[in-house]
Amino acid sequence: MLKPAEEAVRAQVDAVREEWRLLWRSRIDDRVRAEGIANQFFSLLSVERGTVIVATRAFKPLDLMEILRSQNVQEVDRVLGPHPSVGGWAKFARTVLNKQSRARRWAEIAQPRNHDENLQRKKCGRGWLHSC
Repeated sequence: MLKPAEEAVRAQVDAVREEWRLLWRSRIDDRVRAEGIANQFFSLLSVERGTVIVATRAFKPLDLMEILRSQNVQEVDRVLGPHPSVGGWAKFARTVLNKQSRARRWAEIAQPRNHDENLQRKKCGRGWLHSC
C-alpha cells in the first residue's frame, strides 16, 4: 500500500513521463539540419516550442532524471530504475551470461567419438585426409 506522499510523487512522475513520451512522439524532424525540434510547449519538462531536443553536433541531450531532480522528486533512481549501463538485468546479461564459455560446457556434454574404431580405412589409410 502506498502512502499518500508516495502516491503524489508517483502521480507527478507519471505526468512528467507522459509529457516526455508526447515530446518524443510529436517532435518535428528537420532532415536538412539533422535536428529534432519540439513542436509545442511542454511546461513540466521546461521545453518551449522550437527547442532543439536532438541533434548530431555539439549538443547536450535532455535527461529525464535531471528534469525530475529539478522538480524536487526524491529518490529518482528508485522511481525510474538505474540506467542500463549502470546496472539491471540487461547489464547482468551482457557481463555475466555472455562471458560464460559455452564450448567448455559442450565438450563436457558431448562425448568424443573415435571414428577409427571398427572402420575400414580408405586406400589403406594413405593420404592426409584419412590420417585422422
